[in-house]
Amino acid sequence: MNRRVRTDIASGQESPLAAAIAAQDRETIAMVQRAVAEKRLRLAWQPVVSAADPSRIAFHEGLIRVLDDTGRPIPARDFIGAVEADELGRQIDCAALDMGLNTLIRHPSLRISVNMSARSVGYPRWMRILRRALSAHPTLGERLILEITESSAMLVPELVIAFMDDMQAEGVSFALDDFGAGQTAFRYFRDFCFDILKIDGQFIRDVHRNPDNQALTRALLSIGRHFDMLTVAESVETPQDAAWLHQAGAGGLQGFLFGAPTIHPAWQQQKSA
Repeated sequence: MNRRVRTDIASGQESPLAAAIAAQDRETIAMVQRAVAEKRLRLAWQPVVSAADPSRIAFHEGLIRVLDDTGRPIPARDFIGAVEADELGRQIDCAALDMGLNTLIRHPSLRISVNMSARSVGYPRWMRILRRALSAHPTLGERLILEITESSAMLVPELVIAFMDDMQAEGVSFALDDFGAGQTAFRYFRDFCFDILKIDGQFIRDVHRNPDNQALTRALLSIGRHFDMLTVAESVETPQDAAWLHQAGAGGLQGFLFGAPTIHPAWQQQKSA
């Protein structure tokens, strides 16, 4: 039984907890719908740096934010679960991709990544946005990284693999996001040809003194090396963790140690100055 819709079987009535959760979901969906209709969506940018030289930024990840009715940015974790599988989730993916591509067009020196759902591969509007930009700007794909979570990629692996083959021919790179958080089907993993492997933060936090996290992180790094992928450690928050990860062989680092996500990145401020 779904815990979010648990029902009192004897009475046939929804439990107070389930009713409260359902009401919260409806409120969240309504807030996101208003934000989409009013174009109150932004990308918050976070740097991914070189583990060998953290002063060198490899690329920036654009993380979707919804601005609530007061203008306050709401992170994806607070709303994506309620909308991810619906049409609203595809509209958010379209907005994120469109903003990311426009950023690349306006700032030729940048390399960025944008999150996507495997469901968007079959969404005509999302594909039109991507193909139109690549057609109008032939070198744009070389600076674009599309991030797909492990759980999303495994929804329709054959479709994702074909899409990746097509887009990599245009120069687009792909990152497998939150690696280790889901249940990877390794029979497909060999066929995906991801360029970047991003290790989920649950294994990274406090890794410099947690033997279990060290063992798991080394195993994930080994997989990345075997398949010739750039390995990026997520949620890096301390210099000690960063030093351990560099020594262990991580190629890139991402986390609050190097910068919090911001909707006002430095390059935007420099342009307006």
